[in-house]
Amino acid sequence: MKLQLDWVEVQYLEREAKETDAAKYETSWQQVRAADGVLVPGGFGNRGVEGKILAAQYAREHKVPYLGICLGMQVAVIEFARNVLGVKDADSTEFNPGTPNPAVVFMPEISTKHMGGTMRLGGRRTVLQSISCLTAKLYQKEQYIDERHRHRYEVNPEMVPQLEAAGLMFVGKDETGERMEVVELQENPSGHPFYAAAQFHPEFKSRPGRASPLFLGFILASGKRLNSYLTSRATPQPSPHSTPVKPSPATSLGLEGLNLSAIGGSGSSSSGAAAGSGASQALFKGSS
Repeated sequence: MKLQLDWVEVQYLEREAKETDAAKYETSWQQVRAADGVLVPGGFGNRGVEGKILAAQYAREHKVPYLGICLGMQVAVIEFARNVLGVKDADSTEFNPGTPNPAVVFMPEISTKHMGGTMRLGGRRTVLQSISCLTAKLYQKEQYIDERHRHRYEVNPEMVPQLEAAGLMFVGKDETGERMEVVELQENPSGHPFYAAAQFHPEFKSRPGRASPLFLGFILASGKRLNSYLTSRATPQPSPHSTPVKPSPATSLGLEGLNLSAIGGSGSSSSGAAAGSGASQALFKGSS
């Protein structure tokens, strides 16, 4: 795959931009509409968050492959709560501390007074809730995966039952079962080619010769190759002694142009956003 990575200044996706800078508003939405896939990376602060929510909504409703990382998972949850559950004022307490319907909340064990060294950092275990979910198939794991984290906010566990009943499935959770780690759209009736988001940062362990499974699945779905790739791999079985099946050679995927939009521009973005785009460009020889 030859990747063409287009960065979108996310604040120009917001409705207010149509009045203040109509040209940039139209150009930004043209980029999103032309994309084969949409990636929303991590970030901090509230600048551009509403634009990220709109990008997640567009990808979900128009069945465009979507990968959300950290904040990209949180905005996907907020969007779903607003537009599917009908909770129009759903929000994150990071951006709206007084929201009556918090979909994303501050983690209780994190200090609200000290910023340095108080994040949930480093390698953490994610327990897979089903061997039939897309994440399990991509990782070729039937029980758990270990990934690295960098965040202070999390999906509100009190809203999870409503979200799952409506089709937003939390297929990965921490070892307590209270912290949401990976979310996917329910396969049926959504029919979405790829809609996945993770609280962790898959780019921290992704390598040019050993791509993170979530990045690989996202790129394959964007290039309409995911189904053929998955059929060449065995579904993980519930046995601790199962041997993962090696992926098919990359040469079997063909060489085609691929246009992706990376949705950026929220406050001072985390290092994960830059690292994720760099890993993608290095692996797929893309140009920004």
